[in-house]
Amino acid sequence: MAKRIIFTGGSGKAGKHVVPWLMAKGYDILNLDLKPLDCPGVNTLHTDVTDNGQVFNALSCHFGFDGYDTGKGPAKVDAVVHFAAIPRILLQPDNVTFTANVTSTYNVIEAAMKLGIPKVIIASSETTYGVCFAEGDKDYHHFPLEEDYDIDPMDSYGLSKVVNEKTARAFAMRYGADIYALRIGNVIEPHEYDKFPAFMADPPSRKRNAWSYIDARDLGQIVHLCLEKNGLGFDVFNAVNDTITAREPTAEFLNRWCPKIPLKRELKGDEAPLSNRKARDVLGFKEEHNWRKHVK
Repeated sequence: MAKRIIFTGGSGKAGKHVVPWLMAKGYDILNLDLKPLDCPGVNTLHTDVTDNGQVFNALSCHFGFDGYDTGKGPAKVDAVVHFAAIPRILLQPDNVTFTANVTSTYNVIEAAMKLGIPKVIIASSETTYGVCFAEGDKDYHHFPLEEDYDIDPMDSYGLSKVVNEKTARAFAMRYGADIYALRIGNVIEPHEYDKFPAFMADPPSRKRNAWSYIDARDLGQIVHLCLEKNGLGFDVFNAVNDTITAREPTAEFLNRWCPKIPLKRELKGDEAPLSNRKARDVLGFKEEHNWRKHVK
């Protein structure tokens, strides 16, 4: 029997690529969103995840009409993938962004734990590293950016993601569950590679993203690997592709554009400054969409 997962925010920029990727791997999926998802075989349940009652109900209901044929009530859910959020600053007032993102993540994790769902994967963010939405030109503490970094955002969105990671850790300890947080980089859809020449022509413009990115389809692979990886308890993974978005080797590039930022370890070849080394080593991630395949 296929693993049954509930995916929140599957109609968003990342989710609309990740959900079909997981479908192709054989997962049975219910999408919770305020907007429909055009993905045959996936029902969207209109759900406000800031409402804890709606979340509890949505995580314990049938995925579709076929569920009623069993006469046994809703089937067991194996995992929840929580991507639903206000996706950045300047879409809603700061207090709304913070409150919605923190409350929705608490609601999803609490409901999953109390309903006995053994695994949750949440979308954290590169913004936790503090530079993406910083006021002014803020430097990183060091390179590479890895999961043990002293995350220190000053914006409402990045701060909400830091709180969400703490929420995930608390529930993982309390329930002995696996809850993994993905610090997702700048999501690139397949049609967006035409932006890369402009990125490379203006290197300072990509400092806020640490000259890194994640192909939406490779993000699907990372989510899949997290769904299949058990026994880590609470853990955090950078969800980015392998390489820097520059033609120069990484060490040479960083020495040119941010020479005052120290290196915590040697960066060989074209390794991305926002490093996915842990995802490769622990999850077995192997990117399929290096930007060089798509940009001449």
